[in-house]
Amino acid sequence: MAFPRRPSAFLRYLIPAALILCVFYVLTGQPGSDFASPQNFRRPWAGLGAQKHPIEYLIDSAEKEFANKISRQSHTIAEAAAAYRQRRGRHPPPGFDKWFKFAQEKNAVIVEDFWDQIYHDLEPFWALEAQRIRKDAWDFEMRIEVRDGKASSGSDWFWTKIWLKMIGTVEGLLPDMDIALNAMDEPRLVVPWEEIDELVGRAGQDKRMVRAEEVVTEFEKLAKPGEGPEKDFETPKKVWEGNKHYWLIARRGCPPTSLARQSPVITDFNRTPLIKSSFALPHMTEGYVSNYTLSTDFCHQSDLQALEGVFVEPLSVSATKTLFPMFGGSKLAVNNEILLPAPMYWNEEERFMGSQGADIPWEEKEDAVIWRGVATGGKNKEDNWRSFQRHRFVAMNNGSKITLAEQRQLEPVNFALPPKAYGLKAQKRGKLGEWVASWSNVQFIDLMCGIKGQGVRCNYTDQHFEVTKGMPMAEQFRNKYLPDIDGNSFSGRYLGFLRSTSLPIKATLWREWHDSRLVAWKHFVPMDSRFGDWYGIMEFFLGADGTGRDEVARKIAMEGKEWAERVLRKEDMQVYVLRLLLEYARVSDPRRGEMGWVDDLLGGEGTKGRDNELVKDGEGEVGSAAGEA
Repeated sequence: MAFPRRPSAFLRYLIPAALILCVFYVLTGQPGSDFASPQNFRRPWAGLGAQKHPIEYLIDSAEKEFANKISRQSHTIAEAAAAYRQRRGRHPPPGFDKWFKFAQEKNAVIVEDFWDQIYHDLEPFWALEAQRIRKDAWDFEMRIEVRDGKASSGSDWFWTKIWLKMIGTVEGLLPDMDIALNAMDEPRLVVPWEEIDELVGRAGQDKRMVRAEEVVTEFEKLAKPGEGPEKDFETPKKVWEGNKHYWLIARRGCPPTSLARQSPVITDFNRTPLIKSSFALPHMTEGYVSNYTLSTDFCHQSDLQALEGVFVEPLSVSATKTLFPMFGGSKLAVNNEILLPAPMYWNEEERFMGSQGADIPWEEKEDAVIWRGVATGGKNKEDNWRSFQRHRFVAMNNGSKITLAEQRQLEPVNFALPPKAYGLKAQKRGKLGEWVASWSNVQFIDLMCGIKGQGVRCNYTDQHFEVTKGMPMAEQFRNKYLPDIDGNSFSGRYLGFLRSTSLPIKATLWREWHDSRLVAWKHFVPMDSRFGDWYGIMEFFLGADGTGRDEVARKIAMEGKEWAERVLRKEDMQVYVLRLLLEYARVSDPRRGEMGWVDDLLGGEGTKGRDNELVKDGEGEVGSAAGEA
């Protein structure tokens, strides 16, 4: 019998309906976890001979990735300019020679990949009118102004003051510009994906390499804010949204075909969240993160809308669909801010960096995990706290709760037992809780109750969590393993962890200025934001019966520390900021299509210009800065 050429009306409606129901079931089905399903573990290394642990393959791959990255290091300005043109499709910006000289004087490692974030952030602006960019910048209430090599600000907000100090250390090498700043913990720009896609496409069409003889090599001087020719330019109106359900705002930055855009929206958070490993498959291999950058993108992970506090109810929301040049310290993959190094990194506060104790020899540390923190992530309340990531991680490290769940005496209220596909030895013996309790020291110091007058306690989470005293970073560094868990935004302790002799284990959805400089499994250990791989990671390093890989953990910790001390210094922040702001000044100039640095092509030395003595040493101001502790 021949099949019909087109389906019946019944089938045409039945199939889409079935698909929608499947997605709906995935997101709103029974609480628990599907991590244990064998089909959710890809095994690309099967049949390759001697069986190795998946993490060993990931470490080997990371070594090759890092070696390949470093092999592209530039040592001369000609090499740096050639690498720039090859990767960016344009001439370097005016002042590139001064930037390169400054980078060399600061002993910076110069690899073109290190500045990828700059070009990702700025590319859409090449499709906007330069006058619009300039007006939007000086018309914003919180900003830094640079005129005649001097940076200033009328804002006394502590973040602004710290950023002003940082930018002030390179002000003598900067052209005139205005820099709008985001002073909130949470990012504020979520332009619809369709619009960004169109802008990036237009920017790519206009990308060209101007003949060297026709290149404009100088920036123009700017009038005071509000007095330039752009003052009469009509910029799009910004509508600021305050919807506390941030998922509805954030997901518009995802592709229309993504799960984040197509899956049903979860509104009931007063239940045990459903943890779905299937959503993690694109960025994991055999249960472990193999693509760290992709793991920080939630667009293919629609279950995270009920597993991350920022999507459920942030502390504050003030978002807009309108693209304009706002700078900030961190963002989600969908946000459109231009990244600067975060203020707490520049300020190097003790509560974030913990400089004392950071060099304790590995052999003198405890074979244990330490984490102390506040129950942040957003505004937790009685009917939503189960969906907050820090609450989940702390519960997952409570040996008593794990044992009760193992024995089926009490089901977990906000986490799932580890998937059996990991083959955990302690779990096979029914001793998972006992094993976790032997090495985990993870506790809250403040439950950040949504009800006033509770102090550090909270009546709706008291039965689930103990509260202990805070622990100085110097004391935490006496432990070998340091998990780093997102709070309201990124964790301000990450740089301090990287610079220490302990091993950072990083789970995050937040992007920062330095991401392209670090290689997962080489400089730190990545963890999925569901934390289902947490126990597997710890068994790999600690073992369950004396078979741990302590030397492997030590090697990653030491190499991460050494690398952070080479490429995540305050000097590296200066080099990054100088290059970023040169590029920003160019994209803000009406002549940007013809602007560039081409001395190497014209046979010039490319070293003339302002004396680098104008660049200051870069000592940060001592004071408070917001961030997650």
